[in-house]
Order: sequence, then structure tokens, then C-alpha cells
Amino acid sequence: MGFRHLIGAALAVFCMAGTASAEKLAKQYFGAQRDGSAQKAAAYGSYAKGCAAGLVQMPETGPTWQSMRLSRNRNWGHPDLIDFSVKLSRVAVKQGWKGLYFGDFSQPRGGPMLTGHRSHQLGLDADIWMNPVGRVNLNRNQRENISAISMRRAGGAFVNDKWTRAHHEILKAAASDPRVARIFVFPGAKVQMCKDEKARSKRKRAWLRKIRPWWGHHYHFHVRLSCPKGSRGCVDQAPPPPGDGCADAQQWVNNILNPPPPPKNPPKATAKKRGELRLADLPKACVGVLNSK
Repeated sequence: MGFRHLIGAALAVFCMAGTASAEKLAKQYFGAQRDGSAQKAAAYGSYAKGCAAGLVQMPETGPTWQSMRLSRNRNWGHPDLIDFSVKLSRVAVKQGWKGLYFGDFSQPRGGPMLTGHRSHQLGLDADIWMNPVGRVNLNRNQRENISAISMRRAGGAFVNDKWTRAHHEILKAAASDPRVARIFVFPGAKVQMCKDEKARSKRKRAWLRKIRPWWGHHYHFHVRLSCPKGSRGCVDQAPPPPGDGCADAQQWVNNILNPPPPPKNPPKATAKKRGELRLADLPKACVGVLNSK
């Protein structure tokens, strides 16, 4: 290909990235990136509609952790997330584990993913496996095929016999970090933690507010950091409701065990189905993130 053709192709990509009429979806642009941008670390937009500059790749293996499913190339995060994750893995060692297995963080430049998560777009979300880690020397092939371990029983109403006090203490340490906005776990885990902290004072139970029940989080727990200082274009999620959230989690469990009857006259659905994000839907800064070398 000649020099003029190369320049023309580059301009075509740039123009496509900067216009609302682009045929490609935002996830196709961001899913194609293999490395982080050469920019100062910053998050733009919201957790489910944004991107991230200057993300750092979590090392595949460390003394107290391993990144899983390496083929996905989703082990990228804001420096704050990398620091948080390394420190939490050391907490796991104090609880008798060899460390932690880290699942999906973000793509190299954040943004919508080709498959899976709707969030994880800012480099501030981390999925951490529930496995009581016994070794941190798995090879790449083993990390592609090993399974996370479920901790739920009765559809998520209760923890099963694989749940340990170590799980409780690791989640407590994570929630106690001031950088953490919230942590998603299955309802039965939140209720169990509430029971195990019942004798403590209200002040010492304050961290429970960040532990939020959500469907599906029984193989891993999902940590979400708040927008880092200096990320002016980053949009924080609304804070959790006041209180420790234990009564709310118990209601989730009650509804699992005894599902409420469907309404006799349900309202007609008016909400539009969420469409795929295009580049024009994201903050303008995301074009610069894509075009950065």
C-alpha cells in the first residue's frame, strides 16, 4: 500500500471515530484495542457508558495473585484499581489463602465490551473470584479452563458449605477501603455477613453499607471504585441508601424463597430496549482515547 493510501486510510478511521453516523458500534472500536492509551490516567463518562485513558495492565502473575482468562485481554485498570487489587490479595494471604484470582477488569481503553459486561467501562470495576486460592502458579491454559466456584445455595438465598470466614474478612477489607464505592454479591452472602456482624456496634458495621445484593454474583464478587480524584469527566454512581442494607438484603432472600405473586394488572411496558452504544453516545474525550498511541 502506498503512502497516500496509508494516509487516506488513517483519515478515514479518524473521521469514522468522530462522527455519529459511524456504522461500527463503540464496542467494536474499544474491543479492538490491544494496549492502553499514552495518556494520563482518567475515566470519562459513567460505568456503563464511558471509556478510560492511561489504564495499566494488571500483571498476569504476582506473588499473591493471578489474572484469569488472559485471552480476553480484560486485565486493565486505573492505577488505583491495580493498587487496590494487589493490596487486597495480601489480605487473602493473611486469611490463609495463597492469594486471589482476578477475573475481568476492563479492556485496555475501557469502553463497551464485545461480549459480557455492560459496566466495567472506566477501569474502575474488578471481578474477583470466590475460589479459596491454593496456588498462584497456574499456566495460561489452566487459567483459561479452570472454573470459579459457586458459594450459593437455594438459588442464592443462602451460602453453601464452601463459604468461609475468610470470604467474610476479605470482603470486609475490600469494603473498608475508602476508594470503594460498592461491592456486588449474591443476596445470601450479604445476609450471612450481616448475621456474622450482628453483635458489633453500628459504627463497626458501617462497611456493610457498601456490600450490595445483586443477581449472579456467587462465583465472584464485583468491586467498584469511586471516580478517582482529578477525573473531572467521570460520573460517580449514586451512593448506596443510608444504613447497613441488611434489611434490604433479607427481603431479597425472602423473595427468592417465597416469590411474590405477579401483579394482576401489570402496567404496560413503556421503557425502550437499551440499544447498542455508538461512539457518539460516549463522552467526546473517548475519541481522543481511541486515537492516542
